[in-house]
Amino acid sequence: MLRKLAAAILAATALSAPAAAQDAYTIGLTGALTGAPASTYAPAVQALRIYVERVNAAGGINGRKINLILQDDSAEPGKAAANAKKLITQDGVILMLNASLSSTYAPMLAEAKRAGVPVLFASSVCPKDVYPPADPLQFCTTAFAANYDSRAVLDFIKATAKEPVKIGFSAMAIPISRGEIDFAEELSKTMGMTPVDKEVIPPPTPDYTPFATKIKDAGANWAYSWAPWVTQVRTLEALRRLDWKGDYIAWSHIEAEGELARLKDDRFYVIGANALFQDGLPIHKEIADAAKAANVQYPVQQMAEGWIAGMVIEAALKATGWPATSEKLAAAMSNLKVDTKGLRGGPIEWTKNNHFRTRQYYRVYKWDAAKISIVRIKDWTAFDVK
Repeated sequence: MLRKLAAAILAATALSAPAAAQDAYTIGLTGALTGAPASTYAPAVQALRIYVERVNAAGGINGRKINLILQDDSAEPGKAAANAKKLITQDGVILMLNASLSSTYAPMLAEAKRAGVPVLFASSVCPKDVYPPADPLQFCTTAFAANYDSRAVLDFIKATAKEPVKIGFSAMAIPISRGEIDFAEELSKTMGMTPVDKEVIPPPTPDYTPFATKIKDAGANWAYSWAPWVTQVRTLEALRRLDWKGDYIAWSHIEAEGELARLKDDRFYVIGANALFQDGLPIHKEIADAAKAANVQYPVQQMAEGWIAGMVIEAALKATGWPATSEKLAAAMSNLKVDTKGLRGGPIEWTKNNHFRTRQYYRVYKWDAAKISIVRIKDWTAFDVK
């Protein structure tokens, strides 16, 4: 199913690309449009495509259209490297986007750095290189980010727990997920918690029971997973099959809203930086209407990440002007402020030294069995990014 949807996304993009690419803002994306992690990335890429098509239909930017080229890397580093090389050397992109696992970053970044092309992480996890002092060519719009997320999670656990916290951790065996859980494990010790187990799970794992068993048998009363959704949710489901009764918190990826309703587990919390669509904001209706008009095959609740990326790209290209170069675009991106219209707790603001955002906001949601609905447990909490 995902492979068919990915093919549709790629075909639609190819058809919508301007015939005279030299008269357009040409940007390219390498992403996990197929494979197990695609559920976290492909919907965001489709939302970005729809946003770009809408901009082009309205006349483009500075009288020029956006030529968006999409390449599937199936979350494989080798494919990501080949995609990056093609996009730069053959297609002449002025901006590279990544929507894939962190294992694809190094080879893709190597190609971009050689060519002096800025890279935007859009739905893929923000690397530390976008934090102050930022790498001049790396930027990120994605909601989730290393270190800040775990600080917010552990603050929430500390404020919520009614007994001493014995915490188990779950990560995917990819660089940034593993690194973040290592960070959280050490931070938990300074906050009066006892880390009892840490599982680093390979991406193609068919059975999560052995990993969940170790967390349960270690005596965890809380578990925290920061990984692609497949790892987060399968760890939880395996724990529940083992009759584990503890509290579980995970990152609110784009799948979270639908999954909270499916699982109906009132001890399962998700923390995130995007407002869920159940909040019913005007921007949510705008996205829903655009998705319906485009006959999108993914749930509209999964479209926010790609939409935000589109908003930022549009603003950056407007600021760049015409003719556009990678150098001019990177300079424009280093002085940018974009109103997210409520999709986030505040704007995305980039400066010369900060390519993440100046403040990161978090909300916590869970399923409420009594109300038979998702409820907001904690409203926007801000962390200054320094």
